[in-house]
Parts: sequence; structure tokens; C-alpha cells
Amino acid sequence: MKIIQNKEILAPKGHYSPVIEHNGTLYLSGQLPKGEDGNIPEGIEAQLELVLAKMDHLLTHSGSDRNHVLSVRIYIPDVAYWDQVDATYASFFGDHRPARCVVPSRELHHGCLVELEAVACVV
Repeated sequence: MKIIQNKEILAPKGHYSPVIEHNGTLYLSGQLPKGEDGNIPEGIEAQLELVLAKMDHLLTHSGSDRNHVLSVRIYIPDVAYWDQVDATYASFFGDHRPARCVVPSRELHHGCLVELEAVACVV
């Protein structure tokens, strides 16, 4: 097991690792839609686009990419967001269709509308 941390993947504020690699598989911790400035964009689509971009960044700097994502778990506060989440997710991944679970989970940290975690293979 190896913690992936470098100048592009900063240490988190909490007690967790952003990315762990084990036997060629990457495990990405939950990503919230907080920008580097600490701001959270408005709307589920903008928030999901940001967490997907953060996932892309972690993958790129861990030896993978979005086309090697095996599974994604998306937490949302209300199942009413499902259609918007599905459309934004489909636009991001295109023809690639990782396994996925969308979990209505009530409120999320900082009032966010989405949190995403993923598993990918190293390229």
C-alpha cells in the first residue's frame, strides 16, 4: 500500500489520504466541491463538475486518467438531483461507463450538494 502524495497532491487537513495505491489500483477519497479559494459553486451541476475536475487532477498526478476509472460513488442530499447528476456525469465520461452508485445521504459537509469518491487502475 502506498500513499500518493506529491507537490500536486497536497496533504489534506483531515486524518486521511487523498489517494492510496495498492496493487495497481487507486482509491480516491471523497471530493467535496470546494475550490482552492474555499468557495463552493452554486448548483448541483457546477459542484459535480468541480469534484469531477478534482478527481481528474488526482488521477493525472497518480498515474491514471478518467478512462481508467473502475467505479464511482456519488453522495447527494436528495434523490431529486439524480437526473442532473446523471447528465453531468455522462457528459464528463462520454463513452466510458464506470460502475457507479448514487447515494441520497441527506446533508453533506459544508452544505455541499455532492461528494464523490472513486476507484481507478494505474495506467
